[in-house]
Amino acid sequence: MSSFDLDTELSAERRHLTESRAALARMRGRAEALFSAGAEVAGDPYGAEALGRTLSRRVAELADDPTTPLFFGRLDIDESYYVGRRHVTDDAGEPMVLDWRAPLSRSFYRASVRDPQGVSTRRRFGFVKGELTSFEDEHLDRGEELGTKSRILTAEIERPRVGPMRDIVATIQPEQDELVRAELADSICVQGAPGTGKTAVGLHRAAYLLYLHRERLRRSGVLIVGPNTAFLSYISAVLPALGEVEVQQATVDDLISRQPVRAVDSEAAILVKHDVRMAEVLRKLLWSRLAKPTEPIMVSDGSYRWRIDPEPLRRIVDEARREDLPYAVGRERVRARVVGLLQRQSEYRTGNSPGEGWLRKMSKVAPVTTFLDTAWPAATPEQLVVEILVNPEKSGGVLSEEEQAAIRWVKPPKTVKSAKFSAADLILIDEAAGLMERESSFGHVVVDEAQDLSPMQARAIARRSEHGSITLLGDLAQGTAPWAAADWRDTLGHLGKPDASVVPLTVGFRVPAVVVALANRLLPALEVDVPEAVSLRRDGDLSIIPVGDPRALDAETLVEVTAALEHEGSVAVIAADTAIDRLRAHLTAAGIESATPDDVEAEARVTLVPATVAKGLEYDHVIVHEPADIVAAETRGLNRLYVVLTRAVSRLSVVHAKPLPQALTPAAA
Repeated sequence: MSSFDLDTELSAERRHLTESRAALARMRGRAEALFSAGAEVAGDPYGAEALGRTLSRRVAELADDPTTPLFFGRLDIDESYYVGRRHVTDDAGEPMVLDWRAPLSRSFYRASVRDPQGVSTRRRFGFVKGELTSFEDEHLDRGEELGTKSRILTAEIERPRVGPMRDIVATIQPEQDELVRAELADSICVQGAPGTGKTAVGLHRAAYLLYLHRERLRRSGVLIVGPNTAFLSYISAVLPALGEVEVQQATVDDLISRQPVRAVDSEAAILVKHDVRMAEVLRKLLWSRLAKPTEPIMVSDGSYRWRIDPEPLRRIVDEARREDLPYAVGRERVRARVVGLLQRQSEYRTGNSPGEGWLRKMSKVAPVTTFLDTAWPAATPEQLVVEILVNPEKSGGVLSEEEQAAIRWVKPPKTVKSAKFSAADLILIDEAAGLMERESSFGHVVVDEAQDLSPMQARAIARRSEHGSITLLGDLAQGTAPWAAADWRDTLGHLGKPDASVVPLTVGFRVPAVVVALANRLLPALEVDVPEAVSLRRDGDLSIIPVGDPRALDAETLVEVTAALEHEGSVAVIAADTAIDRLRAHLTAAGIESATPDDVEAEARVTLVPATVAKGLEYDHVIVHEPADIVAAETRGLNRLYVVLTRAVSRLSVVHAKPLPQALTPAAA
C-alpha cells in the first residue's frame, strides 16, 4: 500500500470506530429508557423488580470506556467482521462489532496459513488510549502469517502495566484460546509457569462460559476464588471490562466466614486442622451420635393413644442412615416417617385423614422429640467442632497423641456461643456444616493460585462446585503453604474432580526471558516436577545489586526506586513482611508516595508489597529487597522467592547485602 492508501484506509477504520461507539451509546440509551419505564411495563411488583434487575444489568454491560479500544481486530472472509470486547449492532440490528466470544471470532485467534478457516486477511489494530493509530495485516490466503512477530501484538503484550489487571482479548494465543473455549462440563487444571497468562485464561473462560450459557450460569452463578484480597482487587476490573458484572469473587476465608476469627493457632495446630483426616474425624464424631431405639413411642391424641414399637423405629433410623443423607436432612426424614406411622394409625382408627395442623402438632409432641433427641440428636457445626477441640481423644484413633495435644483447647469455653474460633477452626466448621446440610453449588468455579490450597480448603470449594465444573489455575513451583501440592491429582481429588485434565502452559508472554532464566535456577531446589518456563520476551532488564554495608541496603533500595520512576509503568518494592513498615518510612521521608496492593484506586506509582501477598500480582519494574530475608522467613522460603522474582514484566532489580541463595549465584547457574 502507498502512504496515501494507508492514510485512506486508516481514516476509514477510525470512522468505523466512531460509528461503532455511537451505536453502542444508542444501545445503552435504549436500555436506560427501558430501565426508566420498567416499573410501568411490569404487571406486578415482583415482575417490576425482576425486570429492573435485568435492565440494570444490561445498562451496566453496555458501558463504554473511551480509553479502551472497542474493537481490536478485523477478519476478512466473505465480508469484513470487526472483533471486539462486546457485540455492537447498528439501528437495523446488523453487527458492527462481533463479541470476541462469538463462534465466528474464534478464527481471529485460531486461523493460520496451515488452517486459514476461510479467512483471507486478519487485521490487528494498534491503539493509544482508545485512539486508533495503526493496523497490521496478515494475508493468510497468500501464506503470510506473523504470529508472535506481530509488531502490534508485541506492543500490546509489552505495554506498561499501571493499576489493576487488564483483559487480554486482543492477544489471546491459540493454546490459550483452546482452554478459554473449553466446554462448560469440562473441568480443567492449568499448570502455568510465570507469565503464561493462566490467570487471564481462567477469567476469560468465565466470561466465555457466561456468554455461551448465560441463563444457566446466571441462575447457578460463577465464582472466582483468589488467594487474598490484594489479588482479587488486582483482577477485579477484567470481567467488567468484558461486560460481565455479575461474577462473585472471594477468598476461601470469605466463603467459610460463619463465625468471626477471635483466636490464633500454633503452627502445629494449623497443620492438623488443615489435614484431610479431620474430615473423617468430624464425620465419625457426628454419626456416632446416633443410637438404636430401645423404647416405644406412646402419643396421646385426644381420646386416642398411638404406639410405635422399637423395631419399626429402628428400621426408620437404619433406612435413613443407609440413604447417606446430610445429617440434618436425615434427622428431619426420620421425624417425617415417624409422624407418617402415627398418621396411618389415625387414619385406620378414625377413618379420616388428619390435616396439616395435626401433622405439625405430632412432629413436635414430646414423645416424638424425645425419641429424636435420643436416636438422632440435633447438632450444629459449631457444637461438633467445639466437642472435638475440647475432647480430641474422640478422634477415634485417627489422630496421634501429639496431634491431639496440638489442637486441644486447654480452657474449654463455658458455652458454644462463647467459644473463640481461629481461622483454621472455620475450615472445620464449614466441613461440619457440609456434613449437616448440602451447600448450594455454583455452575462454574475458577480457582487461582490453587497450589496452596490445603486439602480441607479444597473440600470447602468442592462443596460449592459439586454440580458444576472448575477451572483450576496454579504453578506447583509457586507453592508456599506448608501443605502446598506436589501433584495436581491430589488437589483435584480433594476438589471432587479427579478426572479433570491437566494442561501445561510453559510459553510466557509477560515475564522477560532474562527474569525467567534467573527464576528457573531455583527450580531444582523446589522439589516439584514442572517444566521450565520459556519466555518469548527479549526486551527485559535484570540488575543484581550487592551492597557491601548492610546499613546502606534501604538507601540503595531507595536509589533503585528513584531510577525506576524515570521509566513508564508501575513500580513495586517486594520485601520480607517485617521490612515493609521500615521501607515505607524511608519512601515517605524521601517524598515518594506509595500504595498497598489492596489499594487499586491509588494514584501512587510505587507499591510496597509484602512477599507473602505478592502471588498473582505483576508490575513493570520490581525491586526485590534482601532475598535472604524472604527465604529465611518461612519453611518454603525458596518457593516464595521464586514467586517474588517472577512478578516483574519489564525490569527486575535485586538489592542484597546478605549472600544470595546458592541456587541464584553464577556458580550454581
